[in-house]
Amino acid sequence: MRRWIGPRLWVSATIVLIACQSQVDPEAEQNRRLVRQLLLEELRPVTLKNCSFKRFGSPNDGGYVMCENLNADVESAYSYGIGGNDDWGCEISSTYLMPVHQYDCFNLPLLACKGGQFVPHAECVGPRTEIIDSRPFDTISNQISKNGDAGKRLVVKMDVEGAEWESLLTTPDEVLERIDQLAMELHGVSEPRFLELVQKLKRNFFVVHIHFNNWACAGNVGPFPANVYQILLVNKRIGVVGTLEPVAVTARAYDAPDNPKGQDCQLPP
Repeated sequence: MRRWIGPRLWVSATIVLIACQSQVDPEAEQNRRLVRQLLLEELRPVTLKNCSFKRFGSPNDGGYVMCENLNADVESAYSYGIGGNDDWGCEISSTYLMPVHQYDCFNLPLLACKGGQFVPHAECVGPRTEIIDSRPFDTISNQISKNGDAGKRLVVKMDVEGAEWESLLTTPDEVLERIDQLAMELHGVSEPRFLELVQKLKRNFFVVHIHFNNWACAGNVGPFPANVYQILLVNKRIGVVGTLEPVAVTARAYDAPDNPKGQDCQLPP
C-alpha cells in the first residue's frame, strides 16, 4: 500500500469524508453492506494440495504471499506499482532467474537488483491507452504484447492504489489465463464493480490467500475489518484443490502486519 498523498490533501479528504458520513443514505448503506458481504464470500480462500506458501519481498508492507513451488515454469514477471521499492520483484527475479517488468508513472522504477534483472517502464496500467496529466497509461494486454510475452507464462504483482479494478475488468480472459499467479493489493470493498471483478477473476483463478492491511483498519466497512487487503490468485490450470469448502481467513506464520507498529485487524478464526 503506497502512501504518497500529501498531508494537506489527506486532511481535506478526511474532512470531506466526515461531512459525507453525516449524511449517509440508509438504503444506500444497506446496499453497500450487501455488496461487502457478497464480496467477502467470493474472496474466502480454498485450500490447494500443491501450494507451498512463502512470503516474497518486504517483511511487512510490500511483501506478498505466494506458492513458491508453482513458479518453476514461469517465464516472465510483471510488477505494477513500485513506489520506490520492489523487494518482491527482486526476490522473484533472483530466485527464478527471469526478468521483472516494472510499471509506475508516478515513482519512476529506477532500482537495482543484485542477482536479478529489472526492466523499468515509466508507464502506468489502466483500462485504455491514454495520457493523464502528462503520464502515460496502457492496458495489461498491450504491455504484455509490447514486451513479447503474449505467449509466455507469467507471474504478476499489482499494487496500484485502486486502478486495479478497471485495469483487470478490461483484461480479456485469454490474457489472464497466461498468468500463473496474481498477487495484488485491492483497494475498496463496497462498489458493485469490485464484486464483478472478483467473480470474473474466479473464472480463471482460485483465491487461495487473503490478508488485511492494518494501515487501513476500519470500523465502518463490516464484515471487512479493513478496506485494503492483499490476495493471492492461483490459475486453475496449475492449482490442485484440496477442498472446495472455504477455509477460515486467519493470519498464518508467513503473514505479517503491513504496519509493524500498528494493531492488526484480521478476521476472527
